[in-house]
Amino acid sequence: MSNHPENDPKYIGLHVNSGIETPDSVNSEAVNEFLKRNKRAELSAETYVAAIRKGDITLLSQAVTLVESNNPTHQKLAQEIVLQCLPLTGGSIRLGITGMPGAGKSTFIEALGKTITSQGRKLAVLAIDPSSEKTKGSILGDKTRMENLSANPNAYIRPSPTSGSLGGVARKTREIITLCEAAGFNTIIIETVGVGQSETAVHSMVDCFLLLQLAGAGDELQGIKRGIMEMADLLVVNKSDGDNIDKAKLAAAQYRNALHLFPVSESGWNPKVLTCSALEHRGIAEVWTTILEYLNDTTANGFFQQRRGDQVRYALYETINEMLKSNFYQNQEIQQQLTTLEKQVVDNNTSSLAAANQLLENYFKLNAK
Repeated sequence: MSNHPENDPKYIGLHVNSGIETPDSVNSEAVNEFLKRNKRAELSAETYVAAIRKGDITLLSQAVTLVESNNPTHQKLAQEIVLQCLPLTGGSIRLGITGMPGAGKSTFIEALGKTITSQGRKLAVLAIDPSSEKTKGSILGDKTRMENLSANPNAYIRPSPTSGSLGGVARKTREIITLCEAAGFNTIIIETVGVGQSETAVHSMVDCFLLLQLAGAGDELQGIKRGIMEMADLLVVNKSDGDNIDKAKLAAAQYRNALHLFPVSESGWNPKVLTCSALEHRGIAEVWTTILEYLNDTTANGFFQQRRGDQVRYALYETINEMLKSNFYQNQEIQQQLTTLEKQVVDNNTSSLAAANQLLENYFKLNAK
């Protein structure tokens, strides 16, 4: 055969048969038939809500995906689901946990989660993972780091990407909290990406804010921002085990002294400093007991309800800001003008302030029509 050079007459005694045509590795007809038979029907908001109320984790996860989606159709359906779930919410403990990278947040949450679920409570962990500024992708590895908790039938772990927008993730996380509470989860833990701007967003949606710190990592008091410490209702020095026990005790003493210098909290609560070993599960029960003590105190003096009210108002204005920003950048005419003005700013033909003013003026004119 001409397609086999081995069959050339100069190769005496050598002959290669052409064989049969290589079939496709995948049967296209079978795949199409499978997709046709298994095509997911579009569910109504009522169907989602009914399933969520029954604790259906599969449809809860699908509803969370709708909330996280930027697809307008998905967003519309998600808002219907959230609105119908609102009357079923408000009865959970919402706990925010943050700390510097390496402080052992995932191990700590898994240990704390074991204590919480052992008391008959249902726990949802919403882990906010950082998105790459270049690729916009996220690792979303908390389920692998909390392997034992992931297998617990009374626990639900859902990592969510920041997608480069703190305002967006704050709004979506609030909506996911609503869905989880409607599904019967009476304890919600929100884990942040670490010490940074996301802490302010998380603080605005939780009842108790816990700061996890690591001893022996240099000057402890320089290792954390004062603003984060002022937000903390409870500070826990983790990894108090082995040769690190004395360092953890020293770090805790330094933090107690530092906290005395801060103004009295509006809640009337004096932030406590504890040590623990999440790896050895020591001190975890004391942490949970202190969290409950804080919640009891703030409920008794009315701060708990005041904080919930402040959070709802904060969420309203944050959502307005986020929606205005999104609407502005999605406007096609603004997108075209932005490309032109961006080049002028880069070429120093106009200032960034002048370009911004022009874009906003044009945007408001377009919306006034």
